Amino acid sequence: MTADVKKETLGFQTEARQLLHLMIHSLYSNKEIFLRELISNASDAIDKLRFAALADNSLLEGQGDFAIRVDVDKDANTITISDNGIGMNREEVVENLGTIAKSGTAAFLESLSGDQKKDSQLIGQFGVGFYSAFIVADRVEVHTRKAGADKESGVLWESHGEAEFTIEPRDKETRGTTITLFLKPACSEFADDWRVRSVIKKYSDHISVPVLMLEAATASGDDDDVAEEADAPQYKPVNEATALWTRPRTDVSDEEYAAFYRHVSHDFEEPLSWSHNKVEGKQEYTSLLYIPRRAPFDLWNRDMNRGLKLYVQRTFIMDDAEQFLPLYLRFVKGVVDSNDLPLNVSREILQQDSAVDAMRSALTKRVLDMLGKLAKKKGDDYATFWKEFGQVLKEGPAEDFGNREKIAGLLRFSTTHTDQPAQDQSLADYVERMQEGQDKIYYVVAENFNTARKSPHLEVFRKKGIEVLLLSDRVDDWLMNQLQEFDGKKFQDVARGALDLEEDSEEAKAEKEKLKQNSEALVERLSGALGDAVAEVRASSRLTESPACLVVGEFDMGAQMKRILEAAGQPVPDSKPILEVNPGHPLLQMLDAEQDEARFSDLAHVVLDQATLAEGGQLEDPATFVRRLNSLLLQMSKG
Repeated sequence: MTADVKKETLGFQTEARQLLHLMIHSLYSNKEIFLRELISNASDAIDKLRFAALADNSLLEGQGDFAIRVDVDKDANTITISDNGIGMNREEVVENLGTIAKSGTAAFLESLSGDQKKDSQLIGQFGVGFYSAFIVADRVEVHTRKAGADKESGVLWESHGEAEFTIEPRDKETRGTTITLFLKPACSEFADDWRVRSVIKKYSDHISVPVLMLEAATASGDDDDVAEEADAPQYKPVNEATALWTRPRTDVSDEEYAAFYRHVSHDFEEPLSWSHNKVEGKQEYTSLLYIPRRAPFDLWNRDMNRGLKLYVQRTFIMDDAEQFLPLYLRFVKGVVDSNDLPLNVSREILQQDSAVDAMRSALTKRVLDMLGKLAKKKGDDYATFWKEFGQVLKEGPAEDFGNREKIAGLLRFSTTHTDQPAQDQSLADYVERMQEGQDKIYYVVAENFNTARKSPHLEVFRKKGIEVLLLSDRVDDWLMNQLQEFDGKKFQDVARGALDLEEDSEEAKAEKEKLKQNSEALVERLSGALGDAVAEVRASSRLTESPACLVVGEFDMGAQMKRILEAAGQPVPDSKPILEVNPGHPLLQMLDAEQDEARFSDLAHVVLDQATLAEGGQLEDPATFVRRLNSLLLQMSKG
């Protein structure tokens, strides 16, 4: 059988084809990142072989000196990146280079806007990897052989980055992968030795594997220059080739830390903050943790890749070791390198290891301390963090009871102090502004900021100058049930139970009691008209301007939580709202004076429906509400 017969032409997966097209057009202004991506992939392939060789030393084929080689050919206008890592067999070549198996790919592609700058950031978060080669090349060849396989099992993959690629057998003497990029005429700068060296230094200096390039030939001869001959050029390292996290902090520049972040995260932007720490004593490990500036596109995807890169004694073990940080800190990037864990550690062992639990606890506290320092810094960095990751951090109090107070101190809210949608007020700020004698932190929960800000439940609080948290994120009702208190002050939902303001004077309390007595007849009539539509009707001490509002029973589920469960198709406990009315409001005074019981009933239901709408709820029967309202308007117009 000839090579031509064995050569196959296959089509790219649809998502792969879309991503290729997007990268070629969206990332062209940042084209040098292709070299960072391909060297990063080569480094990962070597890490994987190191790990596999722990169990089967024969995979090294007697050659354990790992390196990445970069060759440029100005005449041929090519650049070649070679590694002696794990390599691939035919099936892996098709799977890794012809498809995108990454979860959330379709959602990622849908999130692209057509704005080149925004899209390039999103693509960076997704991880451009191998496909970045086509930013600068109009043809790419990949020659690879799996470590431990025969030389005859080598595979040659080739594509022009359009709809198809070809694949055929091709003998390869050495293990690993060689990628040759046939550069576009406009990208010939990447066939220049000096340009390529500068890019490697910029992006890949921190990689622990040496990246080698040929040094220029040097002339040698005797003192009289009678004879000159050129020494054969040698491959020499271009990068530092030292794992960055193993170096002392004082030896690492901010630029190097930022470059390493881009390596582990594939992000284009610099991180907001980082922490490099070495622990010695009962446990020995080094961690380098980063807080990103932007949320990844799949932050809310349950299957997202999360966790830290795990090394044991400088040997790469796994990419996404999620056991070292809780789920609410899933946005953190970085590495952890342990001296105590076994080299053959697995995900199952990590879940049962007490040393891992201790590391998880310490790393979690370190991240929370990083965020605490970021929050105290001047500037907009913490506001940027909160905008991107605030809702994720709100999951913390339920997941991490031990750090609940520390997490609470990092939370930010909208409040009536500013009346602005920006969530920029801390609980400590709120407590500092509390009135004398106030012992509760008040909050209101609504579907959106405007509904919260204009809630009738706030009327008495605004009148008395008492600050209220304005909560409108979907997670907020659940969050408050988990928090319960901060700095010794309990949280109080202003729309739950009977309102008992400790700040009320004896005169105010006497006024409330008088109000209750004077409105007993109206309350009784309303209870009869509304029947089982409400759990109770009572005179309100919350309202100063609105005719009525709905209140949740002390132990009933909040309205927002109910709506979330209903939208998710979950069963919701059956409970009726309490209707509180403002007897001093002209509408209620008119209602009290109404002699026609049918008209009274219609007006009572309109008041109930208005209260439901004011809290952001939905009417069970909007048509009847409109009919009643129209009827009342017509009657009023006739005098």
